[in-house]
Amino acid sequence: MSFRVFLSVLVSSFNQHQPKSKKTMKKTLLTLLWMGLSFISATAQLATYDEVIEGTITSNRTLTANKKYLLKGFVNVNAPAVLTIEPGTLIYGDQETKGALIINRGAKINANGTAQRPIVFTSQKAIGQRAAGDWGGIIIAGRASLNIPGGVATLEGGTNTQYGGGTSPDDNDNSGVLRYVRVEFSGIPFQPNNEINGITLGAVGRGTVIEYVQVSYNGDDSWEWFGGTVNAKYIISAYCVDDDFDTDNGFNGNIQFALSVRHPQIADVSGSNGFESDNDASGSLNSPRTAATFSNVTMIGPKALSTTEINSLYRNAQQIRRSSLTSTYNSVIMGWPTNGILVDGANTTTAAKDGLMEVRSTAIAGAATPFTSNQASIFNPIVWRTDSQFGNSVFANNEEVKLANPFRLNAPDPKPLVDSPVNYAGNFSNSRINNAFFERVSYMGAFSPTAARWDAGWANYNPQNTDYSKGIPTSIDENPSLPFGYTLEQNYPNPFNPSTTIGFTLAKSEQVSLTVYDLMGREVATLMNNEQRPAGYNSIVFNALNLSSGVYFYTLSTNTVKLTQKMSLIK
Repeated sequence: MSFRVFLSVLVSSFNQHQPKSKKTMKKTLLTLLWMGLSFISATAQLATYDEVIEGTITSNRTLTANKKYLLKGFVNVNAPAVLTIEPGTLIYGDQETKGALIINRGAKINANGTAQRPIVFTSQKAIGQRAAGDWGGIIIAGRASLNIPGGVATLEGGTNTQYGGGTSPDDNDNSGVLRYVRVEFSGIPFQPNNEINGITLGAVGRGTVIEYVQVSYNGDDSWEWFGGTVNAKYIISAYCVDDDFDTDNGFNGNIQFALSVRHPQIADVSGSNGFESDNDASGSLNSPRTAATFSNVTMIGPKALSTTEINSLYRNAQQIRRSSLTSTYNSVIMGWPTNGILVDGANTTTAAKDGLMEVRSTAIAGAATPFTSNQASIFNPIVWRTDSQFGNSVFANNEEVKLANPFRLNAPDPKPLVDSPVNYAGNFSNSRINNAFFERVSYMGAFSPTAARWDAGWANYNPQNTDYSKGIPTSIDENPSLPFGYTLEQNYPNPFNPSTTIGFTLAKSEQVSLTVYDLMGREVATLMNNEQRPAGYNSIVFNALNLSSGVYFYTLSTNTVKLTQKMSLIK
């Protein structure tokens, strides 16, 4: 029974059986309150599992799809062990112990899922209770090169994981396979500037296979590469807290077909970027320089329209800084409120002037400043916008790019329409992307205007409402939790005092009511009453200044759906 059904039954029962005395009424109210609290406790129970994975794995081991697993604490896979995970396997992460999977140097992971049977790492919490940071994440350490003196370092995150090949690195090192894998609600800040990311790759070599992998609702960066040469295709960052793609310490891999989508209200106190790229923390010129090459990336920022309210902590679509040489080709950047590309610092700006760091054949829409540098006396990248040889284009409004429905929360559609200006603007003549790794396509961005979307079936943009009680749904489209295009977001922040933002998505423009109830089912606030709202993402600020601390419920009602979420007010 859902809470709204329970609430309806509870209120109906109370109305039909009115107590005859104050004493009886008090007893009845206490009984109903206990029932409500018991219901909440039941709905907040952790998902069950068949087996705990903890400690150190030193010999080959296989996780099978007929079991559900719990990662407890830092689970280390040590050389020469290979951890094999069957397609369709479900693995929960334990929050209390910061559950994390660590593949150390010389060990391997063989997580080779399929589009029909992806492998899923997710929160153990119930539907409606999941949140970023419910567990740690996946860490893979290899023996490839990095630019830290001595060639070996310790990864951030508090796991004491060593990475790098020392004075004799192996850039072809093989740490295994990640294919058709989802990582949901991970990312724990162990200490300030020392976090476990969704997927952390430390000096991972190009012998490793990474493709069709999604990180969603992560508490820090979705993806972070520290050195290494590993390549990746078909990767996703969805609704993370901090940065989508973070490259550091001499990472020199190639990435093609990548998607990032952002939530208007979710950003990090440090300031959230799409790309954040450093050579190293000090901005040195240590070799190898960070020189990641991205092609066919679609970056959907938080600001769909000029009127969309977003978190003030959003920063740049791409901040290339601290001597980094990371370059972007054939890509689409939309909805980032301030800067599209920020070339940050003297060393990176000099590299841009000299052609060592590039942005080519890329469309930027909706940014206040599409191309900029804080070192304009060295080189002003506005030339990338005005010089036709670079093939870049700028649009004032997101709509001009003509993607199908990129800003629809929990069900984005970033596929270009048939008349989109990005469809025949791809260019692979540049030597950095004119090689065997990069597939030569005619379009900018991550998706073809004519072929089926490569994220169809296996990716999940609404994991909060996915029922894992019977395992992994074989296709997200076959197991919708809600009518397509409708969502009621968890309020943000939560817990809150005294104000919070409630967001929701509508498949079509219609009349909406949004009401807040207390535990007794009594209406305590009406935020909207049959108010006409447009299709897409909407939000409203709820000020609970006049309410007491406690648990409340808010219900969204339209002619199509009725959805309920829980929130906590703590004063």
